[in-house]
Amino acid sequence: MNPADGQTPPSSEPFTKAAAAIVVHRRRVLAARRSAGKRYDGWWEFPGGKLEKGEEFDQCCVREIAEELNLAVSIERHFYTVNYTYPEFCLHMECFLCHPQSADFDIRLSAHDDYRWLDRANLYSVKWLPAAFTVLRQLEEEPFWKDD
Repeated sequence: MNPADGQTPPSSEPFTKAAAAIVVHRRRVLAARRSAGKRYDGWWEFPGGKLEKGEEFDQCCVREIAEELNLAVSIERHFYTVNYTYPEFCLHMECFLCHPQSADFDIRLSAHDDYRWLDRANLYSVKWLPAAFTVLRQLEEEPFWKDD
């Protein structure tokens, strides 16, 4: 199955619901590298994580970014829905366009070992997880890349 093809992942696969943040700051987006020892370590992703019981996707997004990056974000809007089947599981991920709540922030990583702020020219300069590619294609069209 391709990401975000509009199909529901097959029920025979383990199913994971998650939320991710596309954090935008100064016409750049935040990418985070998965730590060594984790599944898909060394690959880059939009930070986020698994939905907890009773939690809405937007709440999950804000919570995960606070936990993983020590960063308070405000959600601007829902950005994209990804459905992607990895060999080990099926992913349903709601992605939100976010902004840091303060210009004075100090990112501290807990679930990743590196992060980068990528401008449009460098958007594909890291080894993204496969599920990120439809999100990246949508990001290319966003107006925040344009000069003020």
